[in-house]
Amino acid sequence: MAELTGSEILAKCLKKEGIEDIFYIMGGPMLLAESTCITEGIRMIDVRHEQAAAFACQAYSRLRQTPSVCMAASGPGVTNLITGMANALVDCCPVVAFGGSSPISQFGRQVFQEIDQVKLMEGCCKHVDRVHNLKRIPQQVNFALQRAMSGKPGPVYVDMPGDILYQKIDENLVDWSFAGRKMDSRPLGDPRQVGALIKALSEAKQPLIVSGSGVIWSRAWTEMQAFVEAAGIPFYTTPQGRGVVPDDHACSFLTMRNTAFSDADLIIVLGTRMNYIIGHAAPPRFGGNAKIARIDIDPEEIAAAARGVDIPVVGDCKMVLQQLLDGIKGKVTQDSYKAWRQKLADGEAQKRSAAGANRYAEDGDIHPVRMLEEIKNFAKRDAILCVDGQETLNFGRQTMPTFSPGHRLNSGPFGTMGVGLPFGVGAKVACPDKQVIVVHGDGSMGMNAMEMDTAIRHKIPLLIVISLNGGWTGDPQREKPGRDLGYMRYDKMCEAFGGYGEYVTKPEDIRPALERAQAKVDEGMVALVNVRTDYRARYGGVRFSDYST
Repeated sequence: MAELTGSEILAKCLKKEGIEDIFYIMGGPMLLAESTCITEGIRMIDVRHEQAAAFACQAYSRLRQTPSVCMAASGPGVTNLITGMANALVDCCPVVAFGGSSPISQFGRQVFQEIDQVKLMEGCCKHVDRVHNLKRIPQQVNFALQRAMSGKPGPVYVDMPGDILYQKIDENLVDWSFAGRKMDSRPLGDPRQVGALIKALSEAKQPLIVSGSGVIWSRAWTEMQAFVEAAGIPFYTTPQGRGVVPDDHACSFLTMRNTAFSDADLIIVLGTRMNYIIGHAAPPRFGGNAKIARIDIDPEEIAAAARGVDIPVVGDCKMVLQQLLDGIKGKVTQDSYKAWRQKLADGEAQKRSAAGANRYAEDGDIHPVRMLEEIKNFAKRDAILCVDGQETLNFGRQTMPTFSPGHRLNSGPFGTMGVGLPFGVGAKVACPDKQVIVVHGDGSMGMNAMEMDTAIRHKIPLLIVISLNGGWTGDPQREKPGRDLGYMRYDKMCEAFGGYGEYVTKPEDIRPALERAQAKVDEGMVALVNVRTDYRARYGGVRFSDYST
């Protein structure tokens, strides 16, 4: 009978679970596991920082709505994962990390790279586990992947001690029965609460939906659009939840967000948390007399809402939306809120036609909005946009729409900088046939800039556009400590790695540069367009969230 090491069992389990791609950095004691994954036919993408491996996984999971896998060596390799895992936790993303660790049989003896990695991960993961028994590796791998996706998704860490990875066991003694098991159970909402929401809809004059990533994780975008259209109800999404219904839909009034929030008499919070991103759905941003309904798969989220919830519906977004679609027949129609939609449409038309509306001064370097508008007009309708930075993120939120579910990726509610390039790598691996555009501020670019090398080495063709305003954030007075970084030639950096680069200083040169760069991307290259933008440009509109540095 053949004997297998723990490393080989782990790799075979991941293959049986249908894992196609893994992001990692090589190192002990994970080397045999990593090489066996390659033998098993899994694509292994070695990044330049473990943090970036977890970020790439996050983008991959968001686009495929499946768990993703990363690996790290022991000690610093695992601690480098922590920021990525924390970002995934706050973003509710099913990233599963396998970390090598020092031998469990010698814990406490100060062996090489010994540190309690399980304890370190407990604060930034949905669940943590450690393997002790080779027979149970398939079970623990399966549990990790299922836990990551079940209920409210989140990251899972599995600790792999070196002595367990090196041990051997007869292949027939391993319990393979768990490999590949998947739970796909979608809970319906309590009919009493669903009925209460249907009644509230029939009585409301000015309702709206505020949706988030829960719609993406439950793949409920078809049902959401059908509900929006059947009821004629205006909707708004969180920044990460954009595209579940196209931003240019007839029930989308993007410039009237503040009016809609304050004047609504019924607010349906759909698959998103009532956190700072939406101002906790509380006054003064939201009307104090509005009735609040919440649809969420996690009862603890609803129970812990900062503002009281009048109609709590615990259930999967896809299932509850179908219940609502069935329930509103004969009670709510497109005519029910016609006056409400007209009010928002009139306000939007007035804003767009106002003198100087949406304009910006161009009396020096290129304004970031000009750059973003050029990207918007250039990008394909189903492009995946990975946006990272401060002013870049804020301006981009208003300037660049999204039309496909999950195709807008940004720092998320944890506000982590440096996600752009790793997100781009993960997005292109997940969706190789889609146009992926990474829009970076120059500050955030520097945090994981070496992932440009990852993309070039692994032939992951990305288009990267840098807003080069000479440092962190917009700072008209140049008074913020540590703000200045200088005007670095990231285009030359891309060229040095074997990619294509362009440097742009004039507005009229942006579009031609984007077209030349995309032509290179279509040939399989990584291309970077470095656009010098105005350091004085500071976002002054109302942000979606109520916090800014």
